[in-house]
Amino acid sequence: MHDPASPSSSSEPADAVSPQAPADVVEEVMAWYSRALLAERRASHSDPERLEHLLARRQECVRDRARLEEADAEEIARITASYAARLKELEATGP
Repeated sequence: MHDPASPSSSSEPADAVSPQAPADVVEEVMAWYSRALLAERRASHSDPERLEHLLARRQECVRDRARLEEADAEEIARITASYAARLKELEATGP
């Protein structure tokens, strides 16, 4: 029997991206950098170069999140794909 409440019965394609999804993926990457910054700051021997790198990458996320507000569909798709790939890489490497 067909269940109308199941996700596969939605009229949207399975890979459809909601308007909030691009911001969500950027914010997930930003949160990863925030956690990594916190861990590095708490480390007994924090690495100033790593801190600088993490801060720069997090700031890049902030800028890209703001760019989403006025970006066209092509730019939103590019940013979303880039951040989805980065999130995958970051999660594979750990904090």
